Amino acid sequence: MAEDTGQERTEQPTPRRIQQAREKGQVPTSRELNTMLMMLIAGASVMFIGPGIVDNFLDMFRRYLNISRENIFDVTAMPVMLETAIIDALITLAPFFTLMVLAAVAGPLMMGGVTFSAQALSFKWDKLNPITGLGRVFSKKGLVELIKALVKFLIIGTTAILFLYTQIDAYLGLGSEPLVQALPHMANLLIWSFLAIASVLVFIALIDVPFQIWDYTQQLKMTFQEIRDENKDTEGNPEVRGRVKRVQQEMAQRRMMAEVPKADVIITNPEHYSVAIKYDQATMSAPVVVAKGVDVIAMQIRTIAREHEIPILQAPPLARALHHTTEIDAEIPAALYLAVAQVLAYIFKLRTDPRWNKRKKEHKINDLPIPDDMKFDK
Repeated sequence: MAEDTGQERTEQPTPRRIQQAREKGQVPTSRELNTMLMMLIAGASVMFIGPGIVDNFLDMFRRYLNISRENIFDVTAMPVMLETAIIDALITLAPFFTLMVLAAVAGPLMMGGVTFSAQALSFKWDKLNPITGLGRVFSKKGLVELIKALVKFLIIGTTAILFLYTQIDAYLGLGSEPLVQALPHMANLLIWSFLAIASVLVFIALIDVPFQIWDYTQQLKMTFQEIRDENKDTEGNPEVRGRVKRVQQEMAQRRMMAEVPKADVIITNPEHYSVAIKYDQATMSAPVVVAKGVDVIAMQIRTIAREHEIPILQAPPLARALHHTTEIDAEIPAALYLAVAQVLAYIFKLRTDPRWNKRKKEHKINDLPIPDDMKFDK
């Protein structure tokens, strides 16, 4: 998109752009981090569990190379011994292999997670194109990788020379030691040399990891046009959004109208506002607005109320206050408790009056205690 429009990729990638990249197998990776973890864990593993592995293999050699004459000439015994030896060897090396697998997985997890993508695993013919390959080698990224390789070689080489120089007396002294003593001493020196050289990769990884994250972000940066296109795809066409919103409003209105027959009273303006109130002393801590509306919707609320013989009470200040301050399915404000309590008391008393005419259109009540900050002119 940036090449087509001439726009520069200056905007940070959106979550959707990052998710799409992950689906393609494009995640930040640091080979230096992976190499450092595997080498350090390999060295530490050899140091701590290496002696046990060596002892197990020596025991295996004694058992499986000390073969009796009968087993040598038994064609069925040798395959069984070989199979047993291989299983024992795998069991002995299993802890080391497990640690190596964990080390191989730890690096990608630290960089942002492991992702499996069919697109990333698919074969791409352009990778066989030598011209494309040369383009990658002589690209900016290829140059950076070359510089990194040279710097890494210089750092590791210098560290190896310095460490070996400091241990040269120990290495030269191996020749004067008895063989039984020299072999474990040499193994110990080699392990420490390996760990010392591998530890230098920690500093290389500390530089490479932030660079790889920065480079990954640079690759995913977007233009203004790409962000606009993504927003359009995500949110959809304005006309479609409008239709969806209208359908949602109609569904919400139908649900609201279905609650009107359950109300205890409808408080009206009476010309513009209608608010349906429900209160169940056993289950509610305060009266709840189950429906409200203005003009046409207000008339529909009153019509449904008459059909179900719900009392309709004209109290304009209270109707306006409830409409402006209370959402549907919400409890009324504490400041209106007293006014609504008087209304409910009036209605409950009205219901118990045998002279009450259920078909009377609307009742009126005046002088309700409405706080000044809850009084609305319209």
